[in-house]
Amino acid sequence: MATVATTIGLQLNYKKSTLPSSPFLGRKLQIKYPFQSMQERMISNLKVSVVCAGGTEMVVDLVNNLFLGVGVGLPCTVMECGDIIYRSTLPRSNELTITAPGVILALGALSYLWATPGVAPGFWDMFVLAFVERLFRPTFKKDDFVLGKKLGEGAFGVVYRVSLAEKPGLKEGDLVLKKATEYGAVEIWMNERVRRACASSCADFMYGFLENSSKKGGEYWLVWRFEGEATLQDLMLSKEFPYNVEKMILGKIQDEPKGIARENRIIQTIMGQLLFALDGLHSTGIVHRDIKPQNIIFSEGSCTFKIIDLGAAADLRVGINYIPKEFLLDPRYAAPEQYIMSTQTPSAPSAPVATALSPVLWQLNLPDRFDIYSTGLIYLQMAFPSLRTDSGLIQFNRQLKRCGYDLIEWRKTVEPRASTELRKGFELLDLDGGIGWELLTSMIRYKARKRTSAKAALAHPYFDKEGLLALSVMQKLRLQYFRTTQQDYSEAAKWVIGFMAKSGTEKDGGFTEAQLQDFREIEPKKKGNPQRNALASALRLQRKIGKTLNQSIDELNQQRKSLWWSRWIPREE
Repeated sequence: MATVATTIGLQLNYKKSTLPSSPFLGRKLQIKYPFQSMQERMISNLKVSVVCAGGTEMVVDLVNNLFLGVGVGLPCTVMECGDIIYRSTLPRSNELTITAPGVILALGALSYLWATPGVAPGFWDMFVLAFVERLFRPTFKKDDFVLGKKLGEGAFGVVYRVSLAEKPGLKEGDLVLKKATEYGAVEIWMNERVRRACASSCADFMYGFLENSSKKGGEYWLVWRFEGEATLQDLMLSKEFPYNVEKMILGKIQDEPKGIARENRIIQTIMGQLLFALDGLHSTGIVHRDIKPQNIIFSEGSCTFKIIDLGAAADLRVGINYIPKEFLLDPRYAAPEQYIMSTQTPSAPSAPVATALSPVLWQLNLPDRFDIYSTGLIYLQMAFPSLRTDSGLIQFNRQLKRCGYDLIEWRKTVEPRASTELRKGFELLDLDGGIGWELLTSMIRYKARKRTSAKAALAHPYFDKEGLLALSVMQKLRLQYFRTTQQDYSEAAKWVIGFMAKSGTEKDGGFTEAQLQDFREIEPKKKGNPQRNALASALRLQRKIGKTLNQSIDELNQQRKSLWWSRWIPREE
């Protein structure tokens, strides 16, 4: 309760009015408090008199403002006698009161906790599931396996088909064993995370273990269930692609004759499965960073394509295997930016802090768009047979770079002199009104923020016939608006360029010297429209938030110590 130390006397005189009188008019307002002793001690000299010959409603407002100004308090209501009833004197309810601000605050907190890559699921996975799993998982040694055929060798290890030595009933090839030459501990962590969060996205991982040797030191070994050895690269290099995978993924041979419509249906299915797997990874905060046909394997059991080789992946939910200025990628399939996040982003802090801040950093950088660019290149290779070889892809990358990473400009450059294979690829992408080409251009763009996400790509009309996700009415309206505005801007640009080209020449048309001078004298508006001002404010706020987060994380990194939760996080020895 506020106190008033001075005596206030107020005499208000107004002329007579024809308006109806108020209960306040012509009466002396007596202020009563719930504690009489406090009233006598604090405001015993306070006297407020309102004397009016006639009444107006303005007097009520003046009296109310007076009470608020001197700090008497906010009344709940005023009785007919003029007494003020305060909220502090009313009986308090023990029931939970639901208010609009409280509901908005609760929904905002819940949406943040479950926003990509997920704060609440991250804490549950990191501090409960991972801990329990490592307590009860079985132990293996290298001697428990009988090495078989060597399946392949990459930058991060050697892969073998194996069987368990103690179970001779298992046939060779029931398991896959990988000796990790680099990033072994990280790859174990990534595969365990995928097994807990999105098992259908990647190969069926079993266990990973560290084998200590006196001669070679520690070696990391990873074990998967054998699902198949045919990669998308192997299948694409066949002259029969995509018909060689038709029965594998669709379960039967289509009745229609061979042609671009039949090929398009097969490629649609492959792209849908690949984007579905990527969406599972990205939803849990994992960015693969090395998406290419060699790292996509066909699972014979589920009849789907799955992602393998997580040695270069970064877990951005807790910051494992993420170093700002380090990039692990294949230059043939890498996005132009080469880094999944800005190099100004500091190294990851401790796991709880990184998990709590992960939705903010994810939205500021959109690191999943790096994998989307690589997926778009795979889509290109499936549509254009000449791009399936290393030399063809390297040449395409050079051409696209010269065109400013503008796929539409690249098409204008190569289509007039295109070979039969290139023309066939353009025809395939132009089916159904060019909806495949539209999806491709949304994936291959120079700026990462302008690329589509895996989830948005799955909702694209390109996949409507496959029944993956149905478009809502608003999505269809936005798609039509995009098509219309894109065409309008293109026509307007051609019109302006044509007129500018004719200016100063003897050809008819074009801008006159006076019109050109008017263009030169045009000054930018000092004040933008509300939309531009709001966008500029949002960008300034984004930069300020990013700068503040960077400074805070840098301070946390300086004070970082080995804490208890890091004991079950795999680290390189």
